[in-house]
Amino acid sequence: MLDATLTETDAQASLRRSEADNPSSLVMRFGTDAPLTLDAGPAIAPWQIAYQTYGELNADRSNAILICHALTGDQHVASTNPVTGKPGWWTLMVGPGRPIDTDRFFVICSNVLGGCLGTTGPASTNPDTGQPYGLDLPVVTIADMVRAQAMLVTALGIDQLFAVVGGSMGGMQALQWAASYPERVFSAVAIATSYRHSSQNIAFHEVGRQAVMADPDWCGGRYLEAGRNPKKGLAVARMAAHITYMSDRSLHQKFGRNLQDREAVAFGFDADFQIESYLRHQGMSFVDRFDANSYLYVTRATDYFDLAADHGGVLANVFRGTKTRFCLLSFTSDWLYPTAESRAVVHALNAAGAPVSFVEIDSDRGHDSFLLDIPEQFRIVRGFLTGAARARGIAGPAEEDNR
Repeated sequence: MLDATLTETDAQASLRRSEADNPSSLVMRFGTDAPLTLDAGPAIAPWQIAYQTYGELNADRSNAILICHALTGDQHVASTNPVTGKPGWWTLMVGPGRPIDTDRFFVICSNVLGGCLGTTGPASTNPDTGQPYGLDLPVVTIADMVRAQAMLVTALGIDQLFAVVGGSMGGMQALQWAASYPERVFSAVAIATSYRHSSQNIAFHEVGRQAVMADPDWCGGRYLEAGRNPKKGLAVARMAAHITYMSDRSLHQKFGRNLQDREAVAFGFDADFQIESYLRHQGMSFVDRFDANSYLYVTRATDYFDLAADHGGVLANVFRGTKTRFCLLSFTSDWLYPTAESRAVVHALNAAGAPVSFVEIDSDRGHDSFLLDIPEQFRIVRGFLTGAARARGIAGPAEEDNR
C-alpha cells in the first residue's frame, strides 16, 4: 500500500525545504530594482534563479549553451542532485567529450521559475509575509521561465547564446527562446516536444493536479506552514504522469503481466503485478524530491503553452525573419509529444525560411527516450552542434591546440 511506504525523514524534508531558498548550486539574486514581470500581470521582486555551470566561457563569450530541463528536472544536469544524491539527469548528453562537450562549451542549466530547487517558486519564502508563497505566487508560463533565464544570461555577461537545448518542457523553452529572443539564440535544439499542449496532455495534468489538491494534507496549498505534506496525492499524480513517459511496448517488454514477488494473484488490492509495484515506487521516490505546489505550477505552465497564440494562430509567423538554426528530434513511440507535433514546427520553420534539421528516431522506449542511451540522438546532436560551432567560428579542441 502507498500509505505504508510513503515516509519522509525529517532530514529529507528539511533539506528539500532549505534548497528552495538557499540552494546548494549557484544562485543569481535580483532585488526590487530588477522585477520579473509575468504574463499573468504582476511582477515579482525580489526573486532569484538557481543554476549550475560546466566548462569555461571563451574570450568572446560565444560558446555558451543553455540547457532547459523538463517538467520535474532541475539545474543539476551533469552534477549530483543534493536532495537525492543521484547523478545529474543528462550525463549521457552533457560532460567532457559528450555530445554537449563541456571541454568545448560553457554550459548553463537553471532551475525553472516555479520550481523547487532554488529558483523562486511556491515553496520559496514570500518576502512580504516571511512564509512560503504557496498559491500566492502568480501562475507562471513557459515565456515567464524564459524571461527569467534571459535575465540570468544577461547578468552573466552573455549577449548571445550559442545554443539553447532541451527535451520535453525543455524543448518548449528552447522554442520560446527562439521566438522571444531570436537575436540572442544562434541555434536551438528541441527534442521530443511540441509548440503547444494538446487537450489530452492537459487532461493528464488535470488528473494529477486534482490528485494533489484532493489530499487532505494539501491544506489549500498551505501545507508547509502547517507542517504537512500532500505526498499521497503527489505520488498518485506522478504515477499517472509516468505512464505517459513510456510506450505500451516498453511497458510490455519490461513488465508484461508478471506478478510481483508471488506465484499467484492474492485476490486483494496490494501490488499483485510488477507494473503496479514499479509505479508505486516511482510515486514514492518522487515525493522525496519535489514540491507539490511546484507540480501544480509547472504542469499549468505547460498547459498554457501555445507558441502560435500571440501570432494570429499561425505558427510560421512566430519564426518569420529568424536567423536561428534549428534541430528538432522526435521518437517513433512517443505518444505524449508525437512526431506530428515536431513536423508542424518544421513545416512552420520551412514556411518562415528558417534553417532546420529534423530527424524522427526509431525507438520503442516512449517519451523518455530523450533521457536514455539512444546513440542516434547523441550522434545527431553532436553533429548539429559541431556544424553550428563551425559556422559561429567556435574552435574545437584540436583547432585550439594548433593556434
